[in-house]
Amino acid sequence: MRLILFTFCLLFTSASIHAQTETEQISKTLMDYIEGTANGEPDRLREAFDKDFNLYFVKDDSLQVWSGEGYINRIKKGKKNNRIGRIISIDFENNAASAKVEIDMPGMKRIYTDYFLLLKMEGRWKIVHKSFTFRPYPEHKEAAK
Repeated sequence: MRLILFTFCLLFTSASIHAQTETEQISKTLMDYIEGTANGEPDRLREAFDKDFNLYFVKDDSLQVWSGEGYINRIKKGKKNNRIGRIISIDFENNAASAKVEIDMPGMKRIYTDYFLLLKMEGRWKIVHKSFTFRPYPEHKEAAK
């Protein structure tokens, strides 16, 4: 009985460590995106994104597609941007993942929500798709006294 319990605990621990490791690897890829855009590090973006990725968004009620290379080329090396990013969620199964990231842009008074699809290829997680939208900061009205 002890051997069965020990084996079960070992398998459970191994699965938990594997899941944590995958989540950490996905988080690293997402942080390369978040910090790469905030700190003007286009090479970090190239590490995070697959070479064929595109960005998708809606403008004037129509689908817009932006090439990943065009997006990366807008990031000027060493030029910091006023962007505050945080990972909201990560979900994965085997070699496929989805993630949600929020980017606060105080200068534009907007909060962007990014949705990512990631795939693990050759031992590395890469962003293969990004969809995004934004909302303006809510207006703050003073309470009537």
